[in-house]
Amino acid sequence: MIVHPVSAGLSMAYLVLDERSALLVDAGAPGQADRILGALEALGRNRLSLIFITHAHFDHYGSAAEIRRRTGAPIAIHQDDAAAMAAGRTELGSTRGWGRLMAGLLPVAERLLRPEPTPPDLLLEDGATLDRFGFPARVVHTPGHTAGSASLLTEDGHAFVGDLISTSGRPHPQRMYAQDWAAIPHSIARLAQFGPRLVHPGHGRRPLPGERLWEILPVA
Repeated sequence: MIVHPVSAGLSMAYLVLDERSALLVDAGAPGQADRILGALEALGRNRLSLIFITHAHFDHYGSAAEIRRRTGAPIAIHQDDAAAMAAGRTELGSTRGWGRLMAGLLPVAERLLRPEPTPPDLLLEDGATLDRFGFPARVVHTPGHTAGSASLLTEDGHAFVGDLISTSGRPHPQRMYAQDWAAIPHSIARLAQFGPRLVHPGHGRRPLPGERLWEILPVA
């Protein structure tokens, strides 16, 4: 399985390819469809099987609707974040540190970027698999940042975790916004118990070796 990171505006998107299928994990901010689909074409592919969204913040689902229109790929998200994405909302919860400043800028960003309401085609729950889309992968519910934050864990050990952690600077748990701060360390610990080989974050280009999840857990 090949993992190709794409810098998609304000966050990372990931193209995940096997011999026959291509999956997109997160779709970046609005206006990133050309960049993401250009990367797909550069990899010699022109079809997507699925668009998996880790959580309903516009910097992760912002180009999903446009990519769906252009490829026909269905959009999937955990059921607890589906309503926010369908309404084009970004629900931050409570904020800490730099998150307070960013929360103040959110209305400006939404006016400028105009996130599109994006009803999903598939509602996921914990333990769901993507076998029917050609990928041996399972959904792991990892709430905290949002109620419906979910990670995708492939059979060969890649974990795509959205904003559960960040590798921008020193690897750390996401620490700017959360709907449930107390749930974040539990979600990191639960993911670590699956023994992922590499953890791919929503912010930061560097994947984290899976065993290092335990190292960052005490500061969650």
